[in-house]
Amino acid sequence: MSAGTTGWTVTTVLDELKANGSEDNRAGMARFGIDTTHAFGVPMSVLRPLARRIGKSPDLARELWATGFHEARLLAILLTPPKAMSSELATAWLEDIGSWDLCDQLTNVLARQKESDRLVAPFAADEREFVKRAAFALIAWRAVHAKSAPDEEFHDYFELIQNASGDGRNFVWKAVHWALRQIGKRSAALHGPALALAQELHASEDKTARKIGREAVRELSSDKVLVRLGLVQA
Repeated sequence: MSAGTTGWTVTTVLDELKANGSEDNRAGMARFGIDTTHAFGVPMSVLRPLARRIGKSPDLARELWATGFHEARLLAILLTPPKAMSSELATAWLEDIGSWDLCDQLTNVLARQKESDRLVAPFAADEREFVKRAAFALIAWRAVHAKSAPDEEFHDYFELIQNASGDGRNFVWKAVHWALRQIGKRSAALHGPALALAQELHASEDKTARKIGREAVRELSSDKVLVRLGLVQA
């Protein structure tokens, strides 16, 4: 096993995770729909400082991912610089993912890659729950992180959102909803089309689409969002 730049190894990292885990935290993770079969019960409030102590290390990250432990995989994502999170690596890791938090952390890093938008369509076409979720989580994160991306990119996602709005799987529809809200909050120019789609979904005969539309309309119509985008006076 190789050591990271600060001398950490898979063994020392796992020892640290075991020491910081608890059954109470495992139970809390399970309540939030996280698979705890291979989890120590270490919260993100511990993992993030630990990742900073270890430092970025793509090689150590790959070794940690291979252990299969939940928190080791979260750390692997945190230890991987955005530039090292290639499309190939992200796609390979997605094959192993069975929890929403891993999916969301992975796409959070991936969204900072300049060309990660090209993964949205193939992920959205994949019917596996967490790969499909990754498509819409990636849209949501790109709406936040891809500052230089043109609005046209996000217009292209409306059709994907509409097509997936009837997917009633919990971890899919919540990501679809998240993506629509984040697009609508990205800019004043995107707000109108996003709100129009939300209103259309709210009027749908499909109960999942209605739920997505209702919640998106509520947030995108809020004074907080309208003021921040300069659409109304404070």
